[in-house]
Amino acid sequence: MSKSYDQYCPIAHALDLVGERWSLLVVRELLHEGPLRYSDLHGRLDGCGTNILAARLKALEQSGVVRRRRLDPPAACWVYELTEYGEGLRDVLHVLAHWGARSLRRPAASGDLEPGWLPGALRIALPTSTAGRIEFRIGDELASIAEGQVVEGAIDEPDATVVGEPPAFYCLLVDRDIDAVSVDGDVEAVRAMLAALPPVRRADTAVVPAG
Repeated sequence: MSKSYDQYCPIAHALDLVGERWSLLVVRELLHEGPLRYSDLHGRLDGCGTNILAARLKALEQSGVVRRRRLDPPAACWVYELTEYGEGLRDVLHVLAHWGARSLRRPAASGDLEPGWLPGALRIALPTSTAGRIEFRIGDELASIAEGQVVEGAIDEPDATVVGEPPAFYCLLVDRDIDAVSVDGDVEAVRAMLAALPPVRRADTAVVPAG
């Protein structure tokens, strides 16, 4: 039985709902991938025991953040998905991700990121209001945004194509350093994308560890 802060405060109440360990990572995966089977979720949350995951899903269901739904044939399996209320956490995780990235080291060129990481990173990093058509070729990964929607793979007639390695991608989105990557096409479309991100205070750079 999870404990409550028992405070009449929206922050305390939000933490009562999603503040347990693994809860927000469950939400992250459902935001990244949409409906997932229990086994898929467990496979993606390395280190989360089956009893813990079951408890977190049950609590998230009871709080109206997640629902369980049976897919129609031929799949005919049960999946977990975010409710409309749960989808509201996207904006929360968007800001939280940018805040956390300020003190997270840059990724290594290899080893830190699992294959297929780029679409999920774009979904969390970019606001839903992102306009334009931008293709990202980051290391071995390829994904795009088109009028605010993340697309796995390439798109037709992008306004700009961003090319670089994962550390350069970090510098682009976290430090807003457009010179860290190569941009083919409309540089102003990339600048507009960066302008829609949470503002960066210059003092923030002092907390970023070396590496």
